[in-house]
Formats: sequence, C-alpha cells, structure tokens
Amino acid sequence: MKKKLFNKVLVANRGEIAIRVMRACRELGIATVAVYSDADRSAIHVRYADEAHHIGAAPPAESYLQLDRIVKVAHDCGADAIHPGYGFLAEKPRFPEACGEAGVTFIGPPASAMRALSSKLAARQLAAQHGVPVTPGSGAVEPATALEAIESTAQAARSAFGDPTVYLERYVRKPRHIEIQVICDSHGHAVHLGERECSIQRRHQKIMEETPSPALTPDVRAAMGAAAIRAARAAGYVNAGTVEFIYSEGEFYFLEVNARLQVEHPITEAVTGIDLVKEQIRVAAGLELSFTQEELQWRGHAIEMRINAEDPLRNFIPNPRRISRWVAPAGPGVRVDSGFGPGSDVPPNYDSLVAKLIVHGSDRADAIARASRALREFVVAGPATTIPYHRAILENSDFRSGSLSTRFIEDHPQLIEQAKKLAEDQSPFDYGPDPRHVAAAAAAVASMVRR
Repeated sequence: MKKKLFNKVLVANRGEIAIRVMRACRELGIATVAVYSDADRSAIHVRYADEAHHIGAAPPAESYLQLDRIVKVAHDCGADAIHPGYGFLAEKPRFPEACGEAGVTFIGPPASAMRALSSKLAARQLAAQHGVPVTPGSGAVEPATALEAIESTAQAARSAFGDPTVYLERYVRKPRHIEIQVICDSHGHAVHLGERECSIQRRHQKIMEETPSPALTPDVRAAMGAAAIRAARAAGYVNAGTVEFIYSEGEFYFLEVNARLQVEHPITEAVTGIDLVKEQIRVAAGLELSFTQEELQWRGHAIEMRINAEDPLRNFIPNPRRISRWVAPAGPGVRVDSGFGPGSDVPPNYDSLVAKLIVHGSDRADAIARASRALREFVVAGPATTIPYHRAILENSDFRSGSLSTRFIEDHPQLIEQAKKLAEDQSPFDYGPDPRHVAAAAAAVASMVRR
C-alpha cells in the first residue's frame, strides 16, 4: 500500500476552489480541513471537509486574510500541509514562510520565487535577462519628468498596491491575452501544459477561457512554452504557476507570472488529462512530476465560462441573493465546479463567482456547441447571473471565427441586447413557473373576468 503524501491538508480558501482541492485530497486518501467565516457557516465546502474551523467575521480582512490565525488552526488540528487555492493569501510570500515556521508544508511556490515575481517591473527585467521576449519599454519613470497622466497613475498605484512605480511600454494593437500553464518539481524538472486563450475579459477580469488558442500555431506554442519555462526557472519556481503573455500579429511578449493555481486550470486538465491539484500535492510532498514534456498530449478543445452572480442587463451589478433553484448541466464532456447549490446564500462579501462551467469537445466547433447546450440547461434562480451573456458570446460570429482580442467585450456592445433576449429562454430543466405559461394563464383569467 502506498504511503500517503500527507495525512491532513487544510484548504485556506472557500467556495469552488476549496471543494476542488478537497476532492483531489479525498481521492488521494488525505483528510481535509475547511476554514470559514461567519458568512460561510453553512457553505458546502464546510460540510464537504472532514473537519471545519471558524476563523472570523465575514469581511476577508477578518477571516480569510488572517494568515497567522489560519496557520495556527493548521498546526493545532494536526494538518501537515496547507493549500492556499487562489486569491486571498495565495501569492503572499509571508504565507509559505509562516507555514515553514509552524512545521506545515505550503502547497505552492517558495517565498523566494513569489518575491522575485511580485513586482511586474522586476519580473519583466528577470524575464528579459533570460531571453523571454518583453514589450519595448522605458523602465521606471522619474516622477519629476512624468506627465500629469503618469503622476495620476502613480498615485492610483500607490493607493491600491503601495507601490507608485510606473513604466511605459509599446502599445500593442488588438492584443490577445495568452497564458502558459507550467509546473516544476524540486528535482529540476519543469514542463509546460500548453496555453489558455484568456482574451474575453471585462474590466480586465477574465470571464471565459479556452484551450487551445485559435490563434497559435504549433511552432508559436512550443516557443511560448519554452519561454514560460525559462521565466519559471529564472525565479527558482517550484509547483504550479502560470506565465502570462500578450500576443499580437505573430509575436508574443511577457506580461507577468501568477504564482498559484489559476481559476481556469480545469480546461488544461480537460485537454491533457493531468490533474493539476494532485500534481501540486505530489510536488509539495517532494516527489518528481508524474509525467515528462515528451509524454504530454493535447486532445480536443475545452472552454470555461465563469458564471457570476451579476446582472448583465444592469451593467453587471453584483446580485448576491439566496439561490432558490439550481440545476447543473450534465451529459458528455460537461463539468461544473461550484461551491453553491439550491438554498445556498451568495454572500456580498466575496467575489461573485458562483460556478465554473467547463466543456470539452473533439474540436473548437464541437466545444462551442456543447457549451451552448450546457448553458441552455443551467438553472440558477434567485440571483441574476451571466449565463445569458455567455450564451450571447458563444453565438457571436467573431467569437466563432476566433477573431478575439482583450477589447472583444468593448467592441461588441450588442451582446447585452442579445443576452436580454436569451434571458427569456427557459431551460427545459427548470421546474419553476414557465413565464409563457404564466402569461397564458393570466390572459385566460382576464378573459373569464370580462365575460
């Protein structure tokens, strides 16, 4: 019988990513620990775990961002590892350091790699030194010579990030946002698992991703993957991470490194067959990667849609409410990652993501058809969601032809009107009142009254 990688893992997160990590642990025979805030007392990730511990009030600063409190819970309950998920504390260098001081393994990159990559300017310089293409730019700009707009940007950066550094780089027309998934072990092995097209963004936030990118050739994919590995090695990176690039007119340029698991990792899992969370756990336990670059194969096409509790018909205003009905789509090639279900409350304190819908098809056309079908089946009643907006994107001719850029949403304002029409289309799996039947019944009653 194989020895367990870890005996108990605490997941320092909530929602769908907490459940995703716990599922991997359960398959590996590892006990799991959840942490939760006041707002998440009845959340599914709390009930899914083998044990759960309260860590504070609803605001993240009083719960999920309480690093020392979380590490103490792990130590006190006997957890020998912590998985940070994404967001919250996932990219804080102090987190792996605190884990080490408590004798707990951090399932993620070392603090030194996080620090080397935490500054976009420093990461860009490091990448350039190791032969990774970067957009031509100025380096740091002296405030005394900066224009008013740059001074304003510096002030905003200081307020938001505590760092007023500003640099200039060449404007890239109609860029695509392409990222490469990498994973490195502590034995010197590093592989890339291909790219993800992340150009469908709203306010610089991804809302839909796919792999492979409809724009990349095999040669560009290989070159971009090799560049991503060079960037990771330069920082002494270990575990899973993502190297982001801007791609335009056949050229790619380094953007930044996300030192954690990405929200959109499931589409990479779909086309490679690799469980990235299990690989993270293996690597953190000191084992070698279970596959080599030469053994990797990519099969078919995958798309992920982030279903948010936002109202696309009212300027995407967040719509945190209790979910009264919930029917997740199923069938071939369909996966739903979520931390919600019927009766769940969507709290206003956190990100509005309620589910990730992932589909896998034999090619891009098949994946688009499958995504459209699955969205048609998805029922989330209570909060308004982005489901009809995703359906509108999938029906758009530019999307279907693969003509994408990070300005796709701004360039297609008609998607809102299309989403409005699609919002009236009821799922065949929705057992709530059918608006068409309600209207017919109302008309019949009115007719009887007039008689």
